[in-house]
Amino acid sequence: MRARDLAVEYPSVSLDSDALDAARLLAEQRLPGVLVMGDDGEPYALLPASRLVKLLVPGYVIEDPTLAAVVDEPHADRMCEALAGRRVADCLAKERQKPSVADPDDTVLEVAALMARDRSPLVAVVERGSRKRGGSRLLGVITAAHLLERLLGVT
Repeated sequence: MRARDLAVEYPSVSLDSDALDAARLLAEQRLPGVLVMGDDGEPYALLPASRLVKLLVPGYVIEDPTLAAVVDEPHADRMCEALAGRRVADCLAKERQKPSVADPDDTVLEVAALMARDRSPLVAVVERGSRKRGGSRLLGVITAAHLLERLLGVT
């Protein structure tokens, strides 16, 4: 089995997408992260759901978690306001997590090794264009859960 056989459609966002919309997408579809596409149509970054959660938590609470107990519920309910008006590009870490990219002909073991090495919950499968054709095409994504399902023969 090759990467092209495992790749499935997967939601992606652009750098200019609304951060709150990206958070809703992650929550509604219970995704581990979302693929961020660059202006050139290439996978640019992986935005893990945990990164957005971190942006919602005030810095002082991250530094001293005991302070979380003193934040009242009405204030906690407004935490998502931290994403209002922000773009996805604004939410990426300074050291952005580059997406793991597999070739369509990569084997399952090659994909698993890439995922393990990069500690990534997903791998983008990209068909690279020839110099004449130019450009690349995203065929889909392989998530860690989908890969495990295939490796374990779970039906």
